[in-house]
Amino acid sequence: MVGGMIAVAVVGAGVGAYALYDGGASAEARTQSADHKAVKKGPLTAAEVQTTAKRYLADWQQGKVTQAAAATDRSTAAAALLTGYTKNAHMTGVTVTEGTPTGAKVPFTVKCTVSYKGLTKPMTYATSLTVVRSAKDGKPYVQWHASVVHPDLADGDTLVTGESGTPPIKAYDRDGGELTTAKYPSLGPVLDGLREKFGKKAGGKAGIELRVVRGKTSKESDKTLVELSKGTPGKVKTTLSPTLQAAAETQVSKQKNSSVVMMRASTGEILAVANASHGFNVAFQGSLAPGSTMKIVTSTMLFEKNLVTPDASHPCPKTYKLAGWTFHNDDDSEIKKGTFKLAFGASCNNAFINFAPKLSNSDLTTEAQQVYGLGMNNWAIGVPTFDGAIPVQSGAQMGASLIGQGGVRMNPLNMASVSATVDTGTFHQPYLVSPTVDNRTIAKASRTMSSTTQSELKEVMKYTADYGTAAKAMAGLGSDYGAKTGSAEVDGQKKPNGWFTAYKGDLVAAGVVQAGGHGGDTAGPIVAALLKLGSSLGG
Repeated sequence: MVGGMIAVAVVGAGVGAYALYDGGASAEARTQSADHKAVKKGPLTAAEVQTTAKRYLADWQQGKVTQAAAATDRSTAAAALLTGYTKNAHMTGVTVTEGTPTGAKVPFTVKCTVSYKGLTKPMTYATSLTVVRSAKDGKPYVQWHASVVHPDLADGDTLVTGESGTPPIKAYDRDGGELTTAKYPSLGPVLDGLREKFGKKAGGKAGIELRVVRGKTSKESDKTLVELSKGTPGKVKTTLSPTLQAAAETQVSKQKNSSVVMMRASTGEILAVANASHGFNVAFQGSLAPGSTMKIVTSTMLFEKNLVTPDASHPCPKTYKLAGWTFHNDDDSEIKKGTFKLAFGASCNNAFINFAPKLSNSDLTTEAQQVYGLGMNNWAIGVPTFDGAIPVQSGAQMGASLIGQGGVRMNPLNMASVSATVDTGTFHQPYLVSPTVDNRTIAKASRTMSSTTQSELKEVMKYTADYGTAAKAMAGLGSDYGAKTGSAEVDGQKKPNGWFTAYKGDLVAAGVVQAGGHGGDTAGPIVAALLKLGSSLGG
């Protein structure tokens, strides 16, 4: 595996230390005699776990890639990544210290040197492997995942050392302050995305680094693990507000699995983005059912088709049957006599689903695309985004989509944009870096809602903020506001995902708390706190 001859330490019982030498080792295949005994079943023994782990580690470290791969349950994938460890990642002089197994899981620590064109740097990391019994032959094998080689690797990823694909960048907030993960922990994925997009365009020069190159299906950006030489960073300015970004970081830290986005409605400038979990940018790239916040888009469609008005009498039955499905309201509530505005404010599902017979399968998709710019996969905000999905559906699934379930998928950025479109009457594509920096084309909506429709939407959203499910969170924000809550059921979750989207003046924000419960109680306080702070700063 590594250049230069290094002695191989004795593999002992308990904690073992090993040293690698370069791939001059032969690639003899481990052969096994035919065995007609019954396939062994049942839990692994401690001896099987220890022996399998030691065999794999010893073969790997001695450069016997074929044998090491054969000790796994996916030998082809293992051989490819283990070969690349030396050939592409240039990781040499490896020693491994095995930890104490916990059941079938065996932790170990790796020390090595990353070497490239005369540049070297030591590296240490910890990872683990798990031993499993094969159902086919009953023998124990290392369960293969890329993380066995390095914990930052997902299946399909590779390790590469060389000139960085893109130069480093220094990103700045709207006031000129540098954005760092030390200051704003949520911004790791954002800074990675900015580097990929603007590293070369911003005048940077690439350095030499070991990095994780993501697989084709991954939504995450490549990640630098070790810098052998620093490049010259390019400089890019963002629209983020340092005060609001700091506040967003604080707010999501109070709620597990929470995410939030704040933006300016009239321009699309993103003022803050934060996630409680820092590994994946749910706020920009999440793909989650938005629940009842989608009723804003549904209501836009109903108002434009003249199917209802805010003050029109419209019941919300306890149950409603559509295409063989029976839909229920939250807590099996019902509104026997009331207006559509009351149903919107109470977020009563069946007041929306019972319009399904009057709609075509594509109506909601068309509304979302043409008025709100959603689901077109063409937003260019400066970093990767998921732009929403509103597929054409039929029957019960079409009914479910009217309340943000079924196949509808959104994230806080999408839902903040929805509130911004209501606030201004026109879709303004959100952006994190001004389009003038690279002359990119930003997305446009093919049409705008009428002033009458906008007025009706603001009426029902203000009612919700004053008297409906959003009232508790929006209390004390004054006037010129509107909001919508949402709860999205997810299979396997005890609690729904809680959603909240709102506008106040020219500011909008949206958030989600996964598996948190009702949006008014979970995401609502996060969104309201940011709107209150933003308003105090002058909007």
